[in-house]
Amino acid sequence: MSSLQQQLRGYRLTTAEILYRLPDHPVMLQSFIWQDLDLAPKFPMLKKFLHFWETNLDGKLYSVRVASRQLIGDTELKLVGRELSLH
Repeated sequence: MSSLQQQLRGYRLTTAEILYRLPDHPVMLQSFIWQDLDLAPKFPMLKKFLHFWETNLDGKLYSVRVASRQLIGDTELKLVGRELSLH
């Protein structure tokens, strides 16, 4: 599915800042930025990624902060009732 098709189906640009504990130094936190098109408010792509993280990576999750914004807003998209062809 193309990016435009995803946007028209309600996908939004989603950014997550993930803080996790370093495996060798658990008192220290490291930051990781994840970004993809996802469906708000359930965020299935982000949940899938976080599940992968928890089952396959050693760094324990500390916090996840999520921001999401539509790529095409209502004011940016206008439906036109006619189509004209110029030769």
